[in-house]
Amino acid sequence: MKRTFSITLTSVAAAVLFAGLVYAVLRVAHVSEPAATTIHGATGRRLWATSVVLLALASVSVCVVALARPASRFTTVPWRFGTLIIGLIATVNGVLVLTLATGGPGSGNGVVGGAAALVLGLAATAMAGKGLARSRPSC
Repeated sequence: MKRTFSITLTSVAAAVLFAGLVYAVLRVAHVSEPAATTIHGATGRRLWATSVVLLALASVSVCVVALARPASRFTTVPWRFGTLIIGLIATVNGVLVLTLATGGPGSGNGVVGGAAALVLGLAATAMAGKGLARSRPSC
């Protein structure tokens, strides 16, 4: 019962933190105001942002699973460099989506996906960096 409650509470706190960070990125990029005309359906930039978010989410998932296990089990597995590179790619693409955006949410530019990709990409990069530092042999 306690474990279920703590997992639920942690998940809710992580979702609130993620939403707050995405909103903060949208405010900093000056694209937080909703569009006057809402575009429905998939656009090229929305698909680009969605694919980058999925890439970043996969990288974060691999990092979480890898960091949850003992360091000795992953000393020879190259997950560290792959997730670091994927996190950097997601971060750069998130910044590009936000830079090229001309409107806010609902404009069809994928700004929410770009902000989410930026936040998840930075998280993946940080976790992969922690995994790299943890797996280095001490002298």
